[in-house]
Amino acid sequence: MNRIICQKLIFCLFITILISGCGFSGGYAPVYAPGEERRQNVRAHTVRSGETLYSIAFSYGLDYKEIADANGIDEPYTIFINQKLRLVGKPAVEAKKPKKTSSKQVAKVPAGHSVSKTQSSTIDWRWPAVGNVIKPFSLTGDVNKGVDIGGALGESVRAAADGVVVYAGGGLRGYGKLVIVKHSDQFLSAYGHNRAIRVKEGQKVKSGQVVAEIGSSGTDREMLHFEIRKDGKPADPLIYLPKR
Repeated sequence: MNRIICQKLIFCLFITILISGCGFSGGYAPVYAPGEERRQNVRAHTVRSGETLYSIAFSYGLDYKEIADANGIDEPYTIFINQKLRLVGKPAVEAKKPKKTSSKQVAKVPAGHSVSKTQSSTIDWRWPAVGNVIKPFSLTGDVNKGVDIGGALGESVRAAADGVVVYAGGGLRGYGKLVIVKHSDQFLSAYGHNRAIRVKEGQKVKSGQVVAEIGSSGTDREMLHFEIRKDGKPADPLIYLPKR
């Protein structure tokens, strides 16, 4: 009889410990990405050295304006190391490839201008490098959030339009040495895998100005990875760049 009572007491003690442990877990989930944590289904990011609001939004595929609004951050969007930012918005994981402009519409575009002038507002886009596209844009299957342009080591990478440099560094995984240029409240462009960066954050650049040199940082061959982001979401650069 005493043996049975002892077994019941041990079982009850085990259940009590198990329930107590669950009750004090805090609701935290493991870290999902560098600097990212989730609590009660709300994503957050802890700011690390070298990051800007633009680079954080870029890395998650979100609109920097929405993150700024959610965290009460006004222009010039100053953030601080170890600051926790609430991440809002839905990243583009899989999306339909935007339709290309028809040949009839292309014929109406003046020579040297972007195919989609109306879509890009007043932005005059130009090619950032002279090489050919070696990998196209795709948000399904073999995902590529921009286009990869072939080139030789050290060739010039040029700003695709007038703007201001909002990130210049190597802190975004998979991009190597990266430059991000803000062209308007809607549009950013990004230039990755560079050998060297030739501009600084906060610097104004003109269309065609050299911003970097083609390299292989973060990849296994010399090339330029070029992206256009509209409201934080990747867009096919070939829609905006002039037809070659």
